[in-house]
Amino acid sequence: MSLGGIVLGIINVAIVAAVLVLVGAVIVMFAKWMDYAIDWNVQRLYLLVVLLIVLYLIVALLFGLPAVRIIGHGQSNYPAVGAVLPPAPAIIREN
Repeated sequence: MSLGGIVLGIINVAIVAAVLVLVGAVIVMFAKWMDYAIDWNVQRLYLLVVLLIVLYLIVALLFGLPAVRIIGHGQSNYPAVGAVLPPAPAIIREN
């Protein structure tokens, strides 16, 4: 893998981590607005789950392992979203 691919992958991992932490912060803010306190241990557990997801993504990036495939999982006649399709067969014309 090229250096550019690794840098883009690390940026992608950072974006995923930021989005997950932001979702957790919005949930805590909404719960505080509703006068429902979320225990700090639950918040730490959520951050631990985010850390494990980030660790998995970094290991998958460095060792070339496949990331979790959510869309298109299992047997289907249709390819997953973003899947690379094989090239179409060439049309051979006879003169």
